[in-house]
Amino acid sequence: MTDSKTLRVRVMQGETIAFGPGKADLLQAIAQTGSISGAAREMEMSYRRAWLLVEEMNRCFASPLVATATGGARGGGAAVTELGQEVLARYRRMQKKAAASIAADLRHLQGLMSAVQPEGEDDHA
Repeated sequence: MTDSKTLRVRVMQGETIAFGPGKADLLQAIAQTGSISGAAREMEMSYRRAWLLVEEMNRCFASPLVATATGGARGGGAAVTELGQEVLARYRRMQKKAAASIAADLRHLQGLMSAVQPEGEDDHA
């Protein structure tokens, strides 16, 4: 376990994380590999988990962020749509802006925090 203290930017839609750091990384991996299974392997997650995250992203936006093609003679695959590319680029800008605007306060808080994660806590809170 690392001792990093960070702020995570998440875009919520009700109680659902419409987009956050993990989904951004998955979308980027899909763009790089051309498939959900390839992205899942790259991120060391199950195909099922990756597929569920893609379905959730696609439901949360006005149109899909990922388009899929079923297998055939040339095989299947997945592509990040134009909207998906826009969402990813805007989200990455949001992350940079948020990090820059809170850097000094986060450094100060880090100095006030213990070096060890409290027992029973996980990083998903």
